Amino acid sequence: MTTKSLTVEEVLKEKKTHDLDSVKELNLGHRALTDVSCLSKFKNLEKLDLRFNNLTDLQGLKSCLNLKWLSVVDNKLQSLSGIEGLTKLTVLNAGKNKLKSMNEISSLVNLCALILNDNEISSICKLDQLKDLNSLVLSRNPISEIGDSLSKLKKLTKVSLSDCRIKAIGSSLKSCSDLKELRLAHNEIKALPAELALNKRLLNLDVGNNMIMSLSGLEVLGTLSCLRNLNIRGNPISDNEKSAKKVRKLLPSSVNVFNAKPLEKSSKNAKHVRFDTEDVTFDSRLSKSAEEEEEESKVERKTKKSSKRNKSEEEEEEADNEGGKSKKKKKSKSNPDIDQVQVEKKEEDAAEKKQKRASPKKLIDAIDDAETSMAEVFSRGDVSKDSGDVVEKNKKRSSVQETGVVRVVDTHKKKKTGNKQQSKSAVAELPGEVEIGLGGESKWE
Repeated sequence: MTTKSLTVEEVLKEKKTHDLDSVKELNLGHRALTDVSCLSKFKNLEKLDLRFNNLTDLQGLKSCLNLKWLSVVDNKLQSLSGIEGLTKLTVLNAGKNKLKSMNEISSLVNLCALILNDNEISSICKLDQLKDLNSLVLSRNPISEIGDSLSKLKKLTKVSLSDCRIKAIGSSLKSCSDLKELRLAHNEIKALPAELALNKRLLNLDVGNNMIMSLSGLEVLGTLSCLRNLNIRGNPISDNEKSAKKVRKLLPSSVNVFNAKPLEKSSKNAKHVRFDTEDVTFDSRLSKSAEEEEEESKVERKTKKSSKRNKSEEEEEEADNEGGKSKKKKKSKSNPDIDQVQVEKKEEDAAEKKQKRASPKKLIDAIDDAETSMAEVFSRGDVSKDSGDVVEKNKKRSSVQETGVVRVVDTHKKKKTGNKQQSKSAVAELPGEVEIGLGGESKWE
């Protein structure tokens, strides 16, 4: 392998400065570097990215005492020797190397995130001094047990030990009272310990592809009242639907994603939905009956009116035969109130027809008017069904133009409130957690 050393001149030229003390951040990734010892002269360096190089050791960083963030992902490191004195480090990512030990980490007292996935580490060293550590990623290392290495880490919130050789968790996490995310997929775990009940704040748990065979190995799940996302796929207990149903009954009500699928609403809620639907149908039947009664009333009034007219004509004819004396008398018996009601009714019908014809135009004008808000358009009482579809299409189109993302907008109230829609909303509640439950590579860095 050819050696490639970094020089001070190269760094200063890249940063366009002659002052070594002014350099606080460097991105030196993808350069095939084998030696970075010149960086010891940059005393104020705080952030350093050395990913995808050919480094075999970190002795050249021994004097960078102000470093707070360091990434040496995908190099050829066999040891972390040289970083023991970098006590200001808060983030260290040394994943995808050939590390066999992590003992040099124990002195980094300010470390908050430690990522050492895809190495050859067989045991976790004592991390008692790392009081502020909140994220620990050791996936794809031949680690067989956790032991008591995490017993003093009370601020730990995320732990990934997927694809290791762990056979049991035991009481190794009982002190991690703030733990929210635990990944233990692709191991040899046969049961979840009762001590897991002490992790009351646990939100996401992945124990997929282990060796859990019986329901008793999962009983502790019922005590995790904050659990939202659980994966047990790939275990013998999840081989058939009957066993999966038993596990679902065991889960706390807080769980909304099980085996990477949103849980359906309970049958109780489903019955409630059906009851509401029946009520709506019943109301529509009542409404229909009222309309029919009103129509019958109109017909009855018209019949009476026609009857009165016929009677009046007969009387007038009689009066003419008698010499016309009773003609005025019969006309005077005509009811002015009934005539007035009929006139008003005709005027109302005419106004209603006019309003219906005008409604679509008013709605279109409102949509075309840039100063009219969509909320105002929807609040109008004269929006027809066809016009409502126009509004919905325009609203969706506007949403896409503004955000670049298609958003599902429900403009029809109290419709399609079944389990399918609830499932969609459940998925929407979990942004950024796609890899949870899948045992994927960590993105916590």
